[in-house]
Amino acid sequence: MRWKLGVSGSVVLLLAVVFVPGARADVWLKRDGSGTLQFTNAPTFANPTFLFREIPRTDFGRPRTDFGRWRVGRPTAYDGLIQQVAARHAVDFALVKAVIRAESGFDPAAVSPKGARGLMQLMPTTAARHNVRNVFSPSQNIEGGVEHLRMLLDLYAGNVVLALAAYNAGIQAVDAAGRRVPPYRETREYVTRVLAYRAAYLRDPQTHSLLSRR
Repeated sequence: MRWKLGVSGSVVLLLAVVFVPGARADVWLKRDGSGTLQFTNAPTFANPTFLFREIPRTDFGRPRTDFGRWRVGRPTAYDGLIQQVAARHAVDFALVKAVIRAESGFDPAAVSPKGARGLMQLMPTTAARHNVRNVFSPSQNIEGGVEHLRMLLDLYAGNVVLALAAYNAGIQAVDAAGRRVPPYRETREYVTRVLAYRAAYLRDPQTHSLLSRR
């Protein structure tokens, strides 16, 4: 299959491809001479740009990305805490939970090779900025991570894609790219992964049940 879309439709298309039953999640991109983005899960054109891989990642501290087998209908021990902190900072519950899923797989003791720690994988400088003293404390880590995410959403006028890109690659990288997603494969995959998790959580009846009790 091949699709032609403007830039604004790219995220919607990626999520649609990921959640089509039986569809491969490998998505490739090419921009034609008129600037139109062409997406396909079976590239036949020369030099396609890889966007998303179906094969599970094995990076330390990163979850599987096999969406076809992953089930969202699993409440975690942190759902209540996530809901409280997200509501306090006016950040979408599903977005926060998706970030935690992508960052640590809900492991409060996770430590990445780069030194990011805890549920929301806070770097030491980020933890210090948001007054997180015990980065392995779920409540402190989520508080600092959501506060940081709120700061990024405000910085980029509510643009979730840019906020996620900055969460992964840093503000400097996003600004250096002209306030666009930096041309880093890891960051692009990260943004796509979090958006896919968020979409799944938003469709999950348990999410609606939790939020209805607010």
